Amino acid sequence: MLSKSAPPGSGRNRGKGVTLAVIAATQLMVVLDATIVNIALPHIQDALKFSTTDLSWVINAYTLTFGGLLLLGGRAGDILGRRRVFITGVLLFGLASLLGGFAANGSMLLAARALQGIGGAICSPTAFALIATNFKEGPERNRAFGVFSAVAGSGAAIGLLAGGVLTEYLNWRWVFFVNVPIAALIAWAAPRYINESERHAGTFDLPGALASTLGVVSLVYGFIHAADPKAGWGNGVTIGSFAVGVVLLAAFVVIEQRTAQPITPLRLLRDRNRTGGLLMMLCLAAAMFGIFFYVTLFVQRVLGYSALKAGVAFLPISVAIIVAAQIASAFQARIGPKPFMAGGAVLVTVGLGWLTQTSVDSSYALGVLGPTVTFGLGMGLIFVPVMLMAVAGVPAHETGAASGLLNSVQQIGGSVGLSILTTVFARAATSEGAHQQPDFLAHAGPAELQYAQQHQSFPPGSRWADEVLTQAVSHAFVVGVAFAVVALLTALFVVRAKPGDLPAEAPAGMAI
Repeated sequence: MLSKSAPPGSGRNRGKGVTLAVIAATQLMVVLDATIVNIALPHIQDALKFSTTDLSWVINAYTLTFGGLLLLGGRAGDILGRRRVFITGVLLFGLASLLGGFAANGSMLLAARALQGIGGAICSPTAFALIATNFKEGPERNRAFGVFSAVAGSGAAIGLLAGGVLTEYLNWRWVFFVNVPIAALIAWAAPRYINESERHAGTFDLPGALASTLGVVSLVYGFIHAADPKAGWGNGVTIGSFAVGVVLLAAFVVIEQRTAQPITPLRLLRDRNRTGGLLMMLCLAAAMFGIFFYVTLFVQRVLGYSALKAGVAFLPISVAIIVAAQIASAFQARIGPKPFMAGGAVLVTVGLGWLTQTSVDSSYALGVLGPTVTFGLGMGLIFVPVMLMAVAGVPAHETGAASGLLNSVQQIGGSVGLSILTTVFARAATSEGAHQQPDFLAHAGPAELQYAQQHQSFPPGSRWADEVLTQAVSHAFVVGVAFAVVALLTALFVVRAKPGDLPAEAPAGMAI
């Protein structure tokens, strides 16, 4: 131990309710930012002239840095002091949000999103850890963890509604601006109501964090670059991106094996059930990120929903996840995790398969509500046993690393999966565009022909543009089905956990 810092007036015994509110507000801000931007995507695309493939980077830039540096952020809190690191992360998140709101072009927005991810990776794990620092073990801490988990679990739904309201009644920039006063208030309140933690001797596994994050970024860039009709799979940049990604990830494994304090203890992967659960989360997150991204475009572009109506349209999937998770939590100890994991994977596969049948004539009930609720029920059944499996048999001092690994896998899996779906989407859109071109040339008016000539695409809102988008989305979800099938096979043939093998409940902070 290097030092112990809890000076008078630093927060000790000064309103535990306010302390919890500050910590929970931070987690809510970070969690909802993963979805609040989704509803604004069509408006961002129009304002900053993103292509649909490049638009996916608005999501990936955040999730890649957030997921890739999450474990490093938690380690920084242990070494430097959790409150100090917490405030730094919150301020960085607020600054990045301000820059994102003022973004004048796509590059500036993507840089701001990456900076947001770094800020989130710094403050999110320390927010969870500060509960242990500020609340006594027992009922008081358990209640605090319960509130924290409820806030984390509801963040996605709140983000969808908030994104709809802000975009509808102000404009898309406010999905970023809204974080600025919240971050400033949290940074002001933290030193007044939150106690500092003990600082522990240790080292940062910065090489491991950079190798893993940059390796995944290279792979994602390779997939998205391959989607460019002018590039393709044989392009030198595409091949080089994949090669760099593989080399960096191989280097990451070597680094983790040789460093004394690795960011990811690889021994955690020796457990068959844990590895199976992580693989399932990787695959299912890939499909889930695709749903939020592409179905958002469908309901606003093709169904013509406003941003607010689109936010409300996505609430049933959040409700389905929460309800199914409660069922799994209540019965998994008696039945065992495998039936829920396999049954959930079947529902996910059915939901994604249903989405492949989406057409330009699909209604909300059959084209969106039915498949997404089916998918949500499946995900909810899977989340609880996978979270429990991540920490089963892990020593107390490594529980944080195990839960952080699961959260990182979820974020990185979503980014990689979305990039793969985007590659398929782009190829299908090019093919469908060529198919629609003769009909367009035969029936388009002068203004539509002029637009197509200037922008090299069909006019937004036209039946040709809707047909291209819908067909490309349905093709992209074929890959989602493949991810779900891998998850199902993993549940059936890799996972061997039986009733009683898992802990009764997962640590708080492992958010749905």
